[in-house]
Amino acid sequence: MTNPSYDYDLVVIGAGSGGVRAARMAATKGARVAIIESRYLGGTCVNVGCVPKKLFVYASEFSQAFKDSAGFGYTVDKKPDFEWARLRDNKTNEIKRLNGVYDGLLSRAGVDIIHGHGRFIDDHRVAVDNREISAAHVLIATGSWPVMPDVEGAEHIISSNEVFYLETFPKDVIVIGGGYIAVEFAGIFNGLGAKTHLLYRGEPVLRGFDDDIREFVSSELEQAGIQLLYNRDIAKVEALESGRFRVTMSDGSARETDLVVSAIGRRPLLDGLDIDKAGVEAAPKGHLEVNDHYQTNVPHIFALGDVIGRVQLTPVALAEGMYVADYLFGESTPRPVDYDLIPTAVFCQPPIGTVGMTEAQAAKRYERVEVYQANFKAMKNTLSGNPERTLMKLLVDCDSRKVIGAHMVGESAGEIIQGLAVAMTAGATKDDFDHTIGIHPTAAEEFVTMRSPARIIGKDREDD
Repeated sequence: MTNPSYDYDLVVIGAGSGGVRAARMAATKGARVAIIESRYLGGTCVNVGCVPKKLFVYASEFSQAFKDSAGFGYTVDKKPDFEWARLRDNKTNEIKRLNGVYDGLLSRAGVDIIHGHGRFIDDHRVAVDNREISAAHVLIATGSWPVMPDVEGAEHIISSNEVFYLETFPKDVIVIGGGYIAVEFAGIFNGLGAKTHLLYRGEPVLRGFDDDIREFVSSELEQAGIQLLYNRDIAKVEALESGRFRVTMSDGSARETDLVVSAIGRRPLLDGLDIDKAGVEAAPKGHLEVNDHYQTNVPHIFALGDVIGRVQLTPVALAEGMYVADYLFGESTPRPVDYDLIPTAVFCQPPIGTVGMTEAQAAKRYERVEVYQANFKAMKNTLSGNPERTLMKLLVDCDSRKVIGAHMVGESAGEIIQGLAVAMTAGATKDDFDHTIGIHPTAAEEFVTMRSPARIIGKDREDD
């Protein structure tokens, strides 16, 4: 397994979720492993992504919870005070704790942690500052980085990274983008009390999600108080003497705001890596192409996670990292990562949970598909007066009876869809769902009590 010709059997560049998993698992299998990180252990997810974002989402939900409590008999004498600095700093302390957890996980597994910027010297050697190390295999797990608008005054725009460390909380904010990051941050700002505008070049939000989900969420965002500025883009940002900013949009309209946040996407992060010196080729869109074993065009150089441009989700990177460790140092051929049934959530208000196909995708692949759908006000909102509604949707292949898509917008959507993902991965049919006894009263029981399809779709078939 080990090769004495090199300093390490595996060098991982990037200590994000996928890189850490690959390094740790490889080390537990007896490999000599080093991991190189120039910023922070845990990568985007732990430091400026999923974890701090979810903490902010929790904070943003309290404002509605305070309002809802009145219908259940609580009296709130005054408007609750929100202190941004306390939330920000408590979050930062939690992230520092998690950095330590990652350090401990790697160290206890026997992985050498090297802090600094790694770059290739050739296909087997990597330089970190003034140090040079060699490896039989190298894994590129450098992740992605926010894309920023190329407009006049772009220096006045911040990315989602900087939101987590704002000195002061804005009274008014414009979030640019319509993907899940933009929608989530719009919900955070709105819930914490900022007048929030979501500027999106298309309509509705969340391109790539099921169309019913997109329309429903867009309506719920507006109902919650977020102003949706559709079919326009940002054109210019000017700093004003007042400390605010004047934002001009592509349609010529303009408005003032305290903060402009870009959430228009992320690009593979290969800056300063010198992959050309290793003979590694990037695809025209900037990501690294890999085969089924996550090998680049240089067979002993691997890549995974956001940098390969497939699915930018932490659990996917973890699965890919496990595969690489098993492929290189395991005793048997590892099970491939299944990209067809990836459950995911969008932590907006209300949140989204989804797994499997959208209705449009199912209609293109299957001859006949049953669409089951439920739209209702959750019990919790009956006494509170909260107008928020819940949407649930199942897609069923008529021939096999398998459930091929499950989508939900509503409280605990991510938690509920995670359980359905297990069932769908196991091949559950609609009959299995129908034979399952529901838990009453819950919203989740709706998934096992929907009996009549709303419509039947499929190839060349009009909706029934």
